[in-house]
Amino acid sequence: MSIKGTAYIMGAYEHPLRDAPDISTPQIHAESAKGALADAGLTKDDVDGYFCAGDAPGFGGMSMIDYMGLRNVRHMDSTETGGSSYILHVGHAAQAIAAGKCKVALITLAGRPRQQKFGGFGGAGRPGQLTDGPPEAGFENIYGGTTHNTYGMCAMRHMYEYGTTSEQLAWIKVAASHHAQWNEHAFLRDVVTVEDVLNSPMIADPLHRLDCCVVTDGGGALIVTSPEIARSLNRPKVKIIGAGESPKGPMGGHDLDLTHSGALWSGPMAFDEAGVKPSDMKYASIYDSFTITVLMQLEDLGFCEKGQGGKFVADGNLISGVGKLPFNTDGGGLCNNHPTNRGGITKVIEAVRQLRGEAHPKVQVPNCDLAIAHGTGGSLGTRHGAATLIMERE
Repeated sequence: MSIKGTAYIMGAYEHPLRDAPDISTPQIHAESAKGALADAGLTKDDVDGYFCAGDAPGFGGMSMIDYMGLRNVRHMDSTETGGSSYILHVGHAAQAIAAGKCKVALITLAGRPRQQKFGGFGGAGRPGQLTDGPPEAGFENIYGGTTHNTYGMCAMRHMYEYGTTSEQLAWIKVAASHHAQWNEHAFLRDVVTVEDVLNSPMIADPLHRLDCCVVTDGGGALIVTSPEIARSLNRPKVKIIGAGESPKGPMGGHDLDLTHSGALWSGPMAFDEAGVKPSDMKYASIYDSFTITVLMQLEDLGFCEKGQGGKFVADGNLISGVGKLPFNTDGGGLCNNHPTNRGGITKVIEAVRQLRGEAHPKVQVPNCDLAIAHGTGGSLGTRHGAATLIMERE
């Protein structure tokens, strides 16, 4: 069953907090839900489907449904795929609506990593130490593997294979900073240069500090509805026309290619279902845990050939009003907001703003009628899940 045109995103809300010492994670979920429902013109009593991921505390969906007083839920989903979770959940909500399982789906994310002394996504073990984590962890964590190291390896391999440079990666951060300056809630609002990125401290060679995303508290929420509900609401309609999801694992290191992501599979699924191609996209929300994350996903989604990502992102080509493909016009995870390691919901929220014509006037893409949101969760190049979503303004 295709989900093309079977569901609409009718509400979107990004929590303004970036450093939240005096608020709980459940409260951020609830406040984000309230904001998205108000944006759509609905109430919590209209919600009959609820979607969340591993950031929801307690028993996940069950706990949050009870906490928020959602009395009419008849379908719930708490699939966890890291940073791609909430892009994937929009597709899952559309599937549930198409199957008649619900009509108004609420999707919420929240996290307070700054209050929890967050230090990274990857756990480092000791040589010879047994772990009770995921099975692949035994191949990486015992050597002190962290997220930064893994992404650094992807960047270094890409440079070796294709001649990509640190200067080219830096342009991704430069573009994000040009957009973040107009976002009053962005964690980092200063415009930076390529030289600023290259002169920032080295974190995991060849990635510098400014190649890495911010760590913030915060959250967000989305409302996905059936076409009938959408028509009854006095809000701009953002139609879901394509979705794809795909895992990628290290397979014990057999034939592992660090320069490819799961977008290589999830992207074509979404584009085929939507009946459009990368060159049709007016705006792109691309998950940006690191600059190399963006570059590899743009290649794998088909915006340029493999190995040409460095040239594609250079010289301001991702800056709205300047380049060929405006991306992350809220500042993205590199500058604006990255709550927990599942920040993909903000990618959908900004895409919705662009399609509605509600982005900041300085970054609003003219005649933005088609947009893509894509995320990768887990560890780029090795184990992760990818999710792609294609949306259209109606």
